[in-house]
Amino acid sequence: DQLKAERDKLETDYAAANNNFKTLQSSYSALEKNSDESLQSNLSKNRELLAKLEAKEKALAAEQVRLNKLKADFEERSKRVAELEAMMSAKENAMKKLKETLSKALNGFEGKGLTVHQKDGKVYVSMENKLLFNSGSYAVSPEGKKAVVEVGKVLAENPAISVLIEGHTDNDKFTGTVGGVENNWDLSTKRATAIVTIFSENKSIIKQNLTAA
Repeated sequence: DQLKAERDKLETDYAAANNNFKTLQSSYSALEKNSDESLQSNLSKNRELLAKLEAKEKALAAEQVRLNKLKADFEERSKRVAELEAMMSAKENAMKKLKETLSKALNGFEGKGLTVHQKDGKVYVSMENKLLFNSGSYAVSPEGKKAVVEVGKVLAENPAISVLIEGHTDNDKFTGTVGGVENNWDLSTKRATAIVTIFSENKSIIKQNLTAA
C-alpha cells in the first residue's frame, strides 16, 4: 500500500513536471520568435531577449532532468508494486491449492471432528479430541492416526511448508500423576509431540519443518 501511494504521488509529480516542461517549451518558442522579429529593429532588446532565452533554456534543461528522474522513479515503483502483487497472488494461490489438497485427502473424516480452513496466508487443520485422544491421554486413537497419516502424505508432497503442531486439552484438572502426565500443560505438550512422532514416520517429511507447541 505504501509503495502504491508512493507510485501514485510520483505519477502526480510527473504529470505536473510534464505540464511545466510544456509551458517552458511554449515560452521558449515564443521568445525565440520574438527574438527573430526584433533582431532587425532593436538590437538591445534582442540581446535582452537572448539572455532570457538562455535562462529559459537552462531552466528547460533542468526541468527535463527532473522530469526524467521522476519518470524513472515512477517506473521503478510501479515495477516493485507489480512484483509484490504477483508474489502475494502466487502465495495465495499456493495456500488455496494446499487447502484443496488437504480437504480432498481428509474428505473421509468430515463430521468426525476434523475441519480444514484457510486464513491470513496459512492453512489450518483442526482435529478435535474425540478424533485423536481419550480424555487425559496423549495416545492417538487408530482413527485419529489415519487422519494424521493422510495429512503427512500431503506434507511430504510439499516439502517447503513449515508446520506448527499445537496440542490442546480440556479444562479438567489432574489429581496427581495420571499415566506419566503431570498436568494439562504437560498433556498438551505430549499430545503435540505424539503427532510429530507420527509425521516423522513418513521419511519424505523434512523433520526440521515440524514444530510442536
